[in-house]
Amino acid sequence: MITAGIADRAVSGWISDGCSRSSVKNSLAALSRIMDQAVRDEVIERNRVEVTGWQRQYDRYEDELDDPRSLALPNWDALDTLADALVIASADQYPVWGDVVKFAACTASRIGEVSGCRVHDIDTEQWIWTLRRQTSPGPGGLKDKGTKGKRSRRIPIIEDIRPMVLARIKAAGEKPDARLFVGPRGGRIQTGVLRKATHWPDVVTKLGYEHLRRHDLRHTGLTWLADAGVPLHRLQQIAGHTDPRITERYLHPDIESLQADGVRLSIHLRAPSGPKLVPKLRAVQ
Repeated sequence: MITAGIADRAVSGWISDGCSRSSVKNSLAALSRIMDQAVRDEVIERNRVEVTGWQRQYDRYEDELDDPRSLALPNWDALDTLADALVIASADQYPVWGDVVKFAACTASRIGEVSGCRVHDIDTEQWIWTLRRQTSPGPGGLKDKGTKGKRSRRIPIIEDIRPMVLARIKAAGEKPDARLFVGPRGGRIQTGVLRKATHWPDVVTKLGYEHLRRHDLRHTGLTWLADAGVPLHRLQQIAGHTDPRITERYLHPDIESLQADGVRLSIHLRAPSGPKLVPKLRAVQ
């Protein structure tokens, strides 16, 4: 039941959980030996697991942790243009692809979490989404499971996407257990399916966002929320981060405030009640 796809996703999970390079390398070595032994014992015909490129993925993840803001879309027009272009590029011009992209960016959520959203998770009076689950691949196909942080979180739904959300609820027949977003044939949505169906790489390259991945929609939402002045502790709750240091990387560096802090320190050093900084006179040569 172990496939290359499962191994790839496991490695991605290890990296995102903060495992060191040596831990990933040693774990893959152990997995490789197990799979090779399974071949020798004729449990499987051949070892299908060939995880490559994980070190590049590790480098990218470290860059992402250092500056996730650089991965975000610049503004609403860019998001709107991207959503429309993806719909047009799809074979059936399925409008829900664009809805998924906008919803993910405006709620700072992952595609799997968008896919797991049910109608009853949306409070249309308070306009709050209680994120309880995500859809992820596994043995036997796509399945719903708990959130990455193993706990639910509440996310505001901004006014700009409420008409779209109401339209999706109506399309679902207003059935509480119905998925808010489904594929053209009514199935669960997966990031790989979205990528393939919309010709994602071609579209983002044409728009000038060669670096953009589906996960960067989440970076976009968190960056915009931070720039809107959402307090750090609330931003952390919306993001579902367990470590506030990760959330802090979305805050905009306020250079003017930093410079003002430096001026305050200089004034304090020279104040009567301060450390009384006295400039040293240079010796006359």
